[in-house]
Amino acid sequence: MQVTAFAYIGAAIAEIAGCFAFWAWLRMDKSPWWIAPGVLSLALFAYLLTLIEAEHAGRTYAAYGGVYIVSAVLWLWVIEGGRPDRWDVIGAAVCLGGAAIILFGPRPA
Repeated sequence: MQVTAFAYIGAAIAEIAGCFAFWAWLRMDKSPWWIAPGVLSLALFAYLLTLIEAEHAGRTYAAYGGVYIVSAVLWLWVIEGGRPDRWDVIGAAVCLGGAAIILFGPRPA
């Protein structure tokens, strides 16, 4: 369980940081040098998802979606300084609940 939590949280941070690097370059007129750490961060994201113990990749990615959404709302708040509103929080909680159902739901042996 610890590896799963670390991998999901690390993957979310790496994916958001990698995508933000491209956002900064293309939308905030930052240097093209932002692309290199962005690509490395996205590669780390992909690697971290392979650490999840799951029979099927699709289930791993689906459960990851909820973690990603919560992480993106936290990024909005902590990194970008935008305050999440109640709809952001409610939506993220619903998504995280869905991810928990996907990840921890009973499966036939």
